[in-house]
Amino acid sequence: MKISYNWLCDYIHTECDVQQVADILTAIGLEVEGVEKIESIQGGLNGVVVGEVVECIKHPDADKLSLTKVNLGNDAPVQIVCGAPNVAAGQKVLIATIGTTLYPSGGEALTIKKGKIRGQESHGMICAEDELGLGTSHAGIMVLDAAAQVGTPAAKFLNITEDYCIEIALTPNRTDAFSHYGVARDLAAALRNMEGIANQSAPLKLPSLDSFKPMANKQGVQISVNNEEACPRYCGITLENVKVGPSPKWLQERLAVIGLRPINNVVDITNYVQHEIGQPLHAFDADTVQSNTIVVRTATEGEKFVTLDGIERTLSEQDLMICDTRKPLCIAGVFGGLNSGVTETTTRVFLESAYFNPVFVRKTAKRHGLKTDASFRFERGADPNATLWALQRATLLLQELAGAQVASDVTDVYPAMLAPRSVSYNLNNAAKLIGKAIPNQKVIAILKDLDITVTSQTDDTLQLSVPLYRSDVMREADVVEEVLRIYGFNNIDIPTRMHSSMQQAPKPDAEKTQQRVADMLSANGFHEMMSMSLTRTKYLELAGDDDMTKEGAVLMLNPLSSDMGMMRQTLLYSALESIALNQNHRNADVRGYEFGKAFFKTEKGYVEDARLSIVLTGRKSPEAWNNGTEAVSFSDLKAALERVTKLLGIQNLSYTAGTSSAYAEALECYSGKILIAKLGAVSPALLKAFDVKQPVWAAEVRWANVLKALPKTAVQYKAPDKYPAVRRDLSLMVNAAVSYADIERTAMETERKLLRGVNLFDVYEGKNLEQGKKSYAVSFTLQDADKTMNDQQVDTVMGRIQKNLEAKLGATLRG
Repeated sequence: MKISYNWLCDYIHTECDVQQVADILTAIGLEVEGVEKIESIQGGLNGVVVGEVVECIKHPDADKLSLTKVNLGNDAPVQIVCGAPNVAAGQKVLIATIGTTLYPSGGEALTIKKGKIRGQESHGMICAEDELGLGTSHAGIMVLDAAAQVGTPAAKFLNITEDYCIEIALTPNRTDAFSHYGVARDLAAALRNMEGIANQSAPLKLPSLDSFKPMANKQGVQISVNNEEACPRYCGITLENVKVGPSPKWLQERLAVIGLRPINNVVDITNYVQHEIGQPLHAFDADTVQSNTIVVRTATEGEKFVTLDGIERTLSEQDLMICDTRKPLCIAGVFGGLNSGVTETTTRVFLESAYFNPVFVRKTAKRHGLKTDASFRFERGADPNATLWALQRATLLLQELAGAQVASDVTDVYPAMLAPRSVSYNLNNAAKLIGKAIPNQKVIAILKDLDITVTSQTDDTLQLSVPLYRSDVMREADVVEEVLRIYGFNNIDIPTRMHSSMQQAPKPDAEKTQQRVADMLSANGFHEMMSMSLTRTKYLELAGDDDMTKEGAVLMLNPLSSDMGMMRQTLLYSALESIALNQNHRNADVRGYEFGKAFFKTEKGYVEDARLSIVLTGRKSPEAWNNGTEAVSFSDLKAALERVTKLLGIQNLSYTAGTSSAYAEALECYSGKILIAKLGAVSPALLKAFDVKQPVWAAEVRWANVLKALPKTAVQYKAPDKYPAVRRDLSLMVNAAVSYADIERTAMETERKLLRGVNLFDVYEGKNLEQGKKSYAVSFTLQDADKTMNDQQVDTVMGRIQKNLEAKLGATLRG
């Protein structure tokens, strides 16, 4: 959603500059993604002023140059060498002073410097139209009206506008902020009520409609609504003597700032009002309306209709259409028809302002693959009470800017008035949810500024009437959120002391277990990721392993888009999307985790499988002068996974080679016979598919299996070791097919009492080794709980381990 700062200020008087406005909007939930300065002339002509040529003589050393002295309205006149043929004494001209940067039409930027031209000093430049970027003419310098005031900045003299485009990342439920006035309303509420800022009166106003005068008792285009469910309200008015032409400069600039291309005054006015109040409008050429009658009906199945883009579309009986007595004219709330819109020859206009059922509009827009500014608003829920205001506002603008004359009364078909929503608000409940008791009068003031009316009040409960345009405010918790975001999230104090009690639950609690793991991972530098369960159907092209299969895909019957066409079968793809996004924003070091579900279709029905994904990529340590540049590795991923299992008390972990197209070399982690996770380096092919440009290590944990593997004993206690451990290292040469897991398993089976741990600290393959061989450097930790081990005892145990490794795995000591 793009908002013009100047346009916003038409509705609210504020002392805040654009950056302060952006900060406040973000603080109240209208997240500002960026602020861009917009100038009607690049550079804004900064440094260019009105000057007067007080003297002009021929250059002593160049026939085509003139030597001038120019009064800039401050000190003594400056000398400027000019090559224009039309320069003369007494002229008012535009001067680019020293240090000014100009952006000529069709040329490269030019910075004005003090210099010498044919031996004569020049302290600026007398400018032509193209040199200032005002046009293409280079026939001579621009000569201004004699009344021009010397020293006046060119931007002021030429009325060069400067504006800012504020881009807001609106969530789909915030239909109330899909307009400049909607954003102004939220901003005014914050300025008047937010704690911690200098509260301003911030008066909020809409343009006056007092001058609107319909032709009472005169009927223009008649209206018949055949489907009141799909179209609860329809307003229209007929205008005559409309002169279609270009919009005035101010209107074109307003639309251009928010990225809209001006078309003509009639269409531009409908777009302007739509972005002003959030109500889409449509203008018909009234002479194309057969029998002077508009009929709002659903289409007949298979009916053909050519839209504005020239495409013939086959309609469904669920498509709501705006028609005359013979043919359809427009897909209601979505797209206009090819032959009913306003053209240069239009003189009679029928102006429509309606409220359409969001479900009808959403399904029609989806069915035909059409996304427009109008459908964007209608399918999310417009304001049925704004239709008449928008119609009158557009009519006044058409009278002002297109010479239109009102030729009828307003027709307002509204058979069943929609009632505002009633919500109860308990002040005590709100204080518990917020964590702070906001004064009652402050709550009421905030609600009033958000157009939420208090209809009755008891000691602790407010009965509220919520306006129809707030489709997201459905229950008490929603009202709490409204109060809190205007009061200020940052104004809720964090207690200096935290109280907690510790007790052992009789059996594992899934939700608390998940929170414990999340807290631990976050404390170890991981960031929690949250992504949608709906994902792209094109990912089925990457299917191939036992998780991601085309046969097991759960496809949506009526997807909103191809990006949300199926339920995900793995959390890995969501993580790779997040990594790619971070890398594109120059954050190459990512440690993330996500709790979510994978979804599958099986012969027995649909299955949801709880998962935990863990991903690492980039550097091992944050960038700093005393940190190295070593990249994360498999050991970091394995350590993260084992922190999870250790935290939960899961023991007897083992690793075996797995098969998965998602990983270059997959491993499977088991606790006994329970599969805990699949992990490894993400395959290069998958990284390429997601445009990830560096290695990624990932683990996908079967969370349901983790809960099964939790120890049944509520509390486990082990006394600290009294006697020291002993370490012995072996450098073992084995066949390439032998894994470290084989070595670890064989050793643990050989010595179950004294062998406390086995660890791999080096792997070597290549030069100086036989083909098909590799070398493992493995450490063995021995400890006796009852006494200190002597060398003979250690040697005996290590001898048995070595003998079994040789017998079962063919391992030999490497010299």
